[in-house]
Amino acid sequence: MSREDTPRITGNGKVGQVDATKIPRFAGLGTFARLPQIDDVSDVDLAIMGVPFDSGVSYRPGARFGPTHVRESSRLLRPYNPAVDVLPFEKYQVADAGDLGVNPFNLEEAIKDIEYGSRALHERAKRILTIGGDHTIALPLLRTMHAKHGPISVVHFDAHLDTWDTYFGAQYTHGTPFRRASEEGLIDREGSMHVGTRGPLYSSKDLSQDADLGFDIFSTTEFDSIGLQGAIDRIAARVQDRPMYVSIDIDVLDPSHAPGTGTPEAGGLTSRELLAVIRSFSKLNIVGADVVEVAPAYDHAEITGIAASHVLYELLSAM
Repeated sequence: MSREDTPRITGNGKVGQVDATKIPRFAGLGTFARLPQIDDVSDVDLAIMGVPFDSGVSYRPGARFGPTHVRESSRLLRPYNPAVDVLPFEKYQVADAGDLGVNPFNLEEAIKDIEYGSRALHERAKRILTIGGDHTIALPLLRTMHAKHGPISVVHFDAHLDTWDTYFGAQYTHGTPFRRASEEGLIDREGSMHVGTRGPLYSSKDLSQDADLGFDIFSTTEFDSIGLQGAIDRIAARVQDRPMYVSIDIDVLDPSHAPGTGTPEAGGLTSRELLAVIRSFSKLNIVGADVVEVAPAYDHAEITGIAASHVLYELLSAM
């Protein structure tokens, strides 16, 4: 069967998912949510882009296989989201743009590749959701966002701050992207924050330096104290109506909900809590997002991949 003959769910003039009542979910091309490839549609509102890159990791490798794993885990996503009463693939023309081919041996060249590739894709798609890859990729993506929108309010979900200075003298790693982004003037220092941070740090200076870089911190300890609605209110008050970029390291989830990641930390959010927070973003101005650090070699029964695919689905719906 040719791509042109593939039965799809269509509505509102949009080309949607492969029709699962006619082609089983386990068959066919493994695009995200079985959506069309970008070359098969026009006037793309939102593109899903993979960045299979993990040369910036400091512990477990394997996130270069994250985009393929998340796409495979997304086969069960359906067209209607009852939690927010939205048909996201009817409201937007969403398409899978495939993966960027980036240099796996030269980290700084890879960063340039990602920035160039994301800028080129923005010529075809109004907004981009990116599947990583390790968290290093957030820096070139934020450079692209800054070129379009100016300083960006970054809401960063992660067990870790990712505002450290260097590792082994290297300035560009998965633990440094938000320090570099702040130093380059890419972020809005009055509207950016970390959510879900936890675990040991190198010293208390990590926190003071992070504040100097323009980030507010909402830790899992605070989540325990004031709960889900408190987190939602805190984020909304910080971001207000600024253009917002959402960067989600899957290790913000507890390892019981996301074992397949490179630097797991105990005491994280549940997938239900994370999805609920993301649903609240429909009231905010999301201009782009990424989900990173899915390392399938450490996953089991697609637990992490399924969580990541649902996070992307809720981001789509929130837009």
